[in-house]
Amino acid sequence: MIIDAPELAPYQDEPKQLPSGSFGKVASLRLRFDDRGNRSILGFMDRRAPLLVQRALYCDEGMPGLPVVHIISNAGGILQGDRYTMEFVAGPGACGHITTQAATKIHEMDANYASQEQDIILEDGAYLEYLPDPVIPFRHSRFLSRTRIRIAPAATLLYAEILMAGRKYYREGERFQFDLFSSTVRANRPSGAELFVEKFVIEPARSPASRIGIMGDFDVFGNVILLTPREHADAIFDQVPALWDKRENMASGVSRLPNDAGLIYKILGMESGPVRTKVREFWSIVRSQVTGKPVTPEFPWR
Repeated sequence: MIIDAPELAPYQDEPKQLPSGSFGKVASLRLRFDDRGNRSILGFMDRRAPLLVQRALYCDEGMPGLPVVHIISNAGGILQGDRYTMEFVAGPGACGHITTQAATKIHEMDANYASQEQDIILEDGAYLEYLPDPVIPFRHSRFLSRTRIRIAPAATLLYAEILMAGRKYYREGERFQFDLFSSTVRANRPSGAELFVEKFVIEPARSPASRIGIMGDFDVFGNVILLTPREHADAIFDQVPALWDKRENMASGVSRLPNDAGLIYKILGMESGPVRTKVREFWSIVRSQVTGKPVTPEFPWR
């Protein structure tokens, strides 16, 4: 797999162990949700280890007809030379919720890089929540994520990523000691019309992430993208005030995406728990507005 990204130019050397993209280092996952009237189902699944999915669960009491899928990795994290590809499709009128079993750990690297390519397709009237657990980049890790979204005008996608500064409590701490974290999200209509592109590249050795205007004193970055019809976006926008709380060390705010695509909500915090709470609050507003269904309280062990 050849990836055209200039920020990867310094990391083209091969690992001394398995070469990049070799057997066991190329994982793939394809899921499709389909509407069956009283509920949606996981109608198609194709998986290649270390990415695994066992089955869809109907464990959401707020939306009993919503299939919940947990992505499982049996690799213990992402390693140098790994190449992951995922495709999630929600058919007409279908709904689904995708999350992960735990935080995604990007392990320390001394050669090459790891990458993740995601394609998310929502057909007319579909509703999909993709809310994975946080990403933790270890010291000297290099990771590139590219997400391509194709969404019908009447569909809704709630997509979130939470990035940690690193293993801040490991030994003396690894706050922003990774080499590269690059994330691009691109969204289009089925016609090909472009909605927006967002890309951020963090290279702490070149440009310290703890500068004012980037992360400052914060350690956790939450980035939530909501693609939904304008009437929903307007109603949700009015319910999400900006926040600047020095005592709790948190800041958040919502903005409109171009081309009436929806909203983008960003959160900064010191720990993952409060940031996840703000994501959950936003998720609750979105689900209530779009589906009329509630997000139930989080389980105590989460």
